[in-house]
Amino acid sequence: MVGAGRDERAWVRGAQAGSASDFEALFRAHWPRAYRAAYLVVHDAAAAEDVAQEAFLAAVRALDRFDSRRPFGPWLHRIVVNRAIDWARARALRREVGAGDAIAEAPAEERGDPTAPLSDDVVAALASLSPDHRAVIVLRYVLEYTPGEISRMLELPRGTVNSRLRRGLDALQGAVRTEEEQ
Repeated sequence: MVGAGRDERAWVRGAQAGSASDFEALFRAHWPRAYRAAYLVVHDAAAAEDVAQEAFLAAVRALDRFDSRRPFGPWLHRIVVNRAIDWARARALRREVGAGDAIAEAPAEERGDPTAPLSDDVVAALASLSPDHRAVIVLRYVLEYTPGEISRMLELPRGTVNSRLRRGLDALQGAVRTEEEQ
C-alpha cells in the first residue's frame, strides 16, 4: 500500500502543476468511494453523481491549497460529505419528493452498486436518518474513518461525532427492527 500512497502523492503534485492525466488518475482512484458516500447521504443516484462531480471540481479549484504530503482521500471525502449534507438539507426544506415516493434507484452503470454490500433494510433505514447522522454513519462504517478523523474532516467536536454516531446507530437499529416486524 506504500506504493499506492506514493502514486497518489505524485498524482496530486502533477494535478497541482496542471496535468490532466494526473487529475484523471486521482479521479479514477477516488470516484467510486466519493460517489458511494454521496449516494448513501442523499439517496438519489442523479444527485449523488452531481454532488460527487461538484466535489471533484471544488477539489480541483482548491488543489493549490492542498498539502500534497497528506492523503487526498480524506480531504476529498470531507468535500463530498459536506456537499451531500447541504444537498440533503436543502431537499428536506423543499420537500421535492412526496411521502409516498420511493427512493430513487441507482442506475446499473459501470460505477457499480453504491449500496453493496448493504442490505435493502439498512439502505432504507439510512434514508430515514437526518443528513448529519447519515453522514457520520457513512464516514465511519462505510468509508471506515475513525471518529477522530471524522471530527477533523467535518470540523466538529469529537463528542458531537460520537453523539451523532450513537444516535444514528440507535435510530438505524430501531428502523431495521421496524422493517423486520412488517
